Amino acid sequence: MKVSWDIFCSVVDNYGDIGVTWRLARQLAAEHDMAVRLWVDDLQAFVPLCPEADATARQQWQQGVDVRQWPQEWAAVAVADVVVEAFGCKLPEPYLRDMKERVSPALWINLEYLSAEDWVVGCHGLPSLRPDGLKRMFFFPGFETGTGGLLREGDLLARRLAFERDPRVRHAFLQALGVNPVPGVRLITLFAYENTALASWLTALSRGDHPTHLLVPQGRIMADVLRWLDVQALPLTTVEQRGRLTVQALPFVRQEDYDRLLWSCDFNAVRGEDSFVRAQWAGRPLLWHIYEQEENAHWVKLKAFLALYVKGLSPAAAQGFTDLWLAWNAGADMTKSWNDVQEHWVELSAHAERWCLQQANQADLAQALVLFYRNWI
Repeated sequence: MKVSWDIFCSVVDNYGDIGVTWRLARQLAAEHDMAVRLWVDDLQAFVPLCPEADATARQQWQQGVDVRQWPQEWAAVAVADVVVEAFGCKLPEPYLRDMKERVSPALWINLEYLSAEDWVVGCHGLPSLRPDGLKRMFFFPGFETGTGGLLREGDLLARRLAFERDPRVRHAFLQALGVNPVPGVRLITLFAYENTALASWLTALSRGDHPTHLLVPQGRIMADVLRWLDVQALPLTTVEQRGRLTVQALPFVRQEDYDRLLWSCDFNAVRGEDSFVRAQWAGRPLLWHIYEQEENAHWVKLKAFLALYVKGLSPAAAQGFTDLWLAWNAGADMTKSWNDVQEHWVELSAHAERWCLQQANQADLAQALVLFYRNWI
């Protein structure tokens, strides 16, 4: 009999939470033959990632996963063998009561947000015993040995390599999105939160030595793009030219196509957690817009990742890369840091691929979770 998993997702940041849990659910079902129910409290956010899904359905099967609407009024269901509480969402109280009454205990995993902070290794896999007797295990994704690793399908890098080796496939994919790549013109994606730093970056791109084609998937940064362009709208079928910069809006695409978009580009600006990890698997230089937290806690997280990522870079390249990320996340002028990065473009591109392969040497997150369960029983 298959091991049953319940994954609970409360959508907080548009697509980040559901993006991670949907990838995880699919991989557990497809690669590890698990019976997975994915509980989502906002199916409207799920549909853009899985267009064939029904936002009104209480229950539906999608890609081998039993997708459930997480109702406000909980209806009793059998507790799964493994219960994943994603990103601190609170499990329904009736479900917790049923967990206590289960004859054989369920493994309760609190899947935490991704972080490169030093303390993560020490806290990964630790238990927390509640007064009612239930025990919750803390599971931390991460970049170093001793963490839960990163989400990565078993064939992901092989699929990326096959895509990169066939220029015709890349060209056809981009044309299907309405993008006509021009040889010698850099392709950059921009997926970010609202950011006052954007105007300085776009101006630097428009005045740069290298022509750039900027692809902007629909999202929160679009209003800032329109403001810089001084236009009311940017229809999907049109482009706007400013100096050496071409700007084009793209539709929001499903996860598989977003991966291909990242693989098609020379540099990727991403946000949150899901796209941040996928940009690393693309093996390209990237720019991360981290989700802001209370009391500026996100700065510790951002700097911890930067300190880890830039190891192996020359001092000048590491400084330019770090300055760019700090300026972007502070909403500060990016002109100097972007120009500094241009001087180290080849080195940063090679480093991005090395980082990708280094991370791929670790067990992926789904694999680590399955192994954690098997060691627990």
